[in-house]
Amino acid sequence: MGLLLDSFWRAVAYCLHPRVILLSLLPLLVMVALSFGVGYFYWDAALAAVRDWLQASALFSTLWGWLAHVGAGELSQALPPLVLVLVLVLTPVIVVLSLLLVALMMAPAVLRLVASRRFPDLERRGRGSLLGSAVWSLGHTLLALVALALSVPLWFVPPLILVLPPLIWGWLTYRVMSYDALDVHASAEERRDLLKRHRTPLLVMGVLCGYLGAAPGLVWASFALFAIAFAVLVPVAIWIYTLVFAFSALWFTHYCLAALQAQRQQALAATEFEVLDAVPQAPRAPIALPHEP
Repeated sequence: MGLLLDSFWRAVAYCLHPRVILLSLLPLLVMVALSFGVGYFYWDAALAAVRDWLQASALFSTLWGWLAHVGAGELSQALPPLVLVLVLVLTPVIVVLSLLLVALMMAPAVLRLVASRRFPDLERRGRGSLLGSAVWSLGHTLLALVALALSVPLWFVPPLILVLPPLIWGWLTYRVMSYDALDVHASAEERRDLLKRHRTPLLVMGVLCGYLGAAPGLVWASFALFAIAFAVLVPVAIWIYTLVFAFSALWFTHYCLAALQAQRQQALAATEFEVLDAVPQAPRAPIALPHEP
């Protein structure tokens, strides 16, 4: 518990580091530039396609008639851009690409920052393979998706829907984040041993990070209520995603590297004790007692 809380507060403090703040804003700037570039070339065609789709829908045709009846027919012209921005672009594309950029740009930088500032003498025994990390993440993501799909029938039991999805995503978070935090510094044997010994606190960290990841959903809900403010709320939501990811990466990095350092110190102390215990002791000479007259 001490290591869990210590790494938590260190992660919070590191989130205020100028480099972390800059890294959290960098994916947002990239996504804004990408969005403007895509919109410049494809906005008109996409808007026309969405308008045709809405006009061909019987449901929306009824909605248009009702809006015209109540004197709000101009909303039918504002709805296609809103649907295009909110549903067809922002949610499935911009957010996913933002998280991908965050993972590629922030995770290695966060690891280097923590390692250089707090663990400069920690020996690097891992491979640091990008391919290995990708395979590990993809494999565990597929397992989590399968578990999530199998658990869907249990969601209709009221308490379980609040427990099973966070537990599954928490398991995925702890497995992926822990691997990334240890891939450079820990050998395969050290990583397996550490993940086994610290499974419970790491799972707790993953679940808590999963709940934190739901925070941008409040912004999306606000976006649905105040669509006129989408230009402000959408960047805020994306920035919260990146900041939560940065905090999660910092928390797991601090915890895992501190646990690895303690594990090596314990192994070194145990080895030295075994060596000292194996050294044969010289027989002691008998103590001569004084001769009594």
